[in-house]
Amino acid sequence: MSPPESGGHHDDRDRLPKDTAMPRFVTIGYGDREGYDRTAPQVRDEAHAHDRRLQDGGVTPMVGVAGPPVQVRNHEAVGVRTTDGPYLRSALPVAGFAIVEASDLDEAVRLVSGTPCAVAHGVVEVWPLIEAD
Repeated sequence: MSPPESGGHHDDRDRLPKDTAMPRFVTIGYGDREGYDRTAPQVRDEAHAHDRRLQDGGVTPMVGVAGPPVQVRNHEAVGVRTTDGPYLRSALPVAGFAIVEASDLDEAVRLVSGTPCAVAHGVVEVWPLIEAD
């Protein structure tokens, strides 16, 4: 493998063959301000510190806070139609998402169990990401 170009970054996982790369999981956090506000400040602070540690350690290479969604349809490939708002309905709004790298589902669950949505009266879904060939 050639060295990374200027400004590039590679770690050991970049050098692994695709079939031995670390499994990835899509995580979706649900939560609202009411649940967040009723969580003790020290618990919230630790949850945010936990998120930073996951990001700094490269476990969550992609993290984001959810903005307003748009549904996209192009049935039969004859024309794109968009609709504002979520397709799925939930008692709690989507608060954020991440891609988590973990050895297995149990580790992914352990990693997200300390995040803000998990500790602040919300919920985090963990979906195994099956990469297309």
